[in-house]
Amino acid sequence: MQMRVLGASGIEASVVGIGTWVMGGWMWGGADEGESIAAVHAAIDAGINLIDTAPIYGFGHSEVVVGKAIADRRDKVVLATKCGMVINSVGGRAVARSTAAGPSEFGHLEIKIWNDPESIRQEVELSLKRLGTDYIDLYQTHWQEEETPIAETMGVLMKLKEEGKIRAIGVCNATVGEMDAYRAAGQLDSDQEQYSMIHRKLEGGSFQGEDGLPDQLGYCRDNNMAVLAYSPLVLGLLTGKVGPERVFGESDLRSTQKRFSRANREKIGELLSRFEPVAQKHGCTMAQLVIAWTVHQSGLTHALVGARNPEQAKENAAAGRVVLDAGDLELMNGLVRSDATVLDMS
Repeated sequence: MQMRVLGASGIEASVVGIGTWVMGGWMWGGADEGESIAAVHAAIDAGINLIDTAPIYGFGHSEVVVGKAIADRRDKVVLATKCGMVINSVGGRAVARSTAAGPSEFGHLEIKIWNDPESIRQEVELSLKRLGTDYIDLYQTHWQEEETPIAETMGVLMKLKEEGKIRAIGVCNATVGEMDAYRAAGQLDSDQEQYSMIHRKLEGGSFQGEDGLPDQLGYCRDNNMAVLAYSPLVLGLLTGKVGPERVFGESDLRSTQKRFSRANREKIGELLSRFEPVAQKHGCTMAQLVIAWTVHQSGLTHALVGARNPEQAKENAAAGRVVLDAGDLELMNGLVRSDATVLDMS
């Protein structure tokens, strides 16, 4: 497994990490706790040490599951979680309503983005308790909001770091301008963003020729920040295992996304089939090839990949040992560019 440092923190994390949104069950049609714990164990045994979770994943359930999974192996993992997505808070920006089963226009749970210092202090204590640990390796603001000055948010994060409750600070879903504001108030080690071969806005104009879009990967690279890609397999779309005949349940978020339309799944299937010679060359699965491609992009340091069971965790981990050459990357990028209709489909 390849290892890379999280910014200037000195913390070494596996280039392939395990993302645990699915383990919370919410918006994924449920999850089996025993299988989730076994998946974390399999990931660690296969060389993954980076585990990423968040309080909003299953409204705390994902953190509880992760805590159970690492109870006897805390020293073997780099534990990342988040703050800022809160339920029924007095402040913040409202973004959704939900029930325990999934989003609902009239749900009793109001989800807000709130990076208030006192709220973060409460959140970190709850996360530590659910995770069964006394420190978090990487603590990240989950989303950004305008109500709380970033300097105040970063101020409390730096204090938590001084107190030993967290070891490194990161952001998620942030702009370059927002990261500048964080960095002006303290050491920022990572940025977690959506990124995949068909969702490449982090590259700005360097990939799609769109004027005015900053090269966020280049910014992070130039400022010694790690970049953690979430959804590099696009919720399974790029694994080669989600065919056009697949039917998603109502509580599965993929059931309403146009990128999972039958027509788009057929188009993605055609694209992936053209990668087969590269996969055969490296003796890897399509999912492993796509993950490997992700961590070979300049400035992109880590890929967070979900797993429902041990088999998926082992397969994902093996991608961290696949080394692509310049010819492989040129071929794959050329194929993606040749069909611009698959890019950035929401």
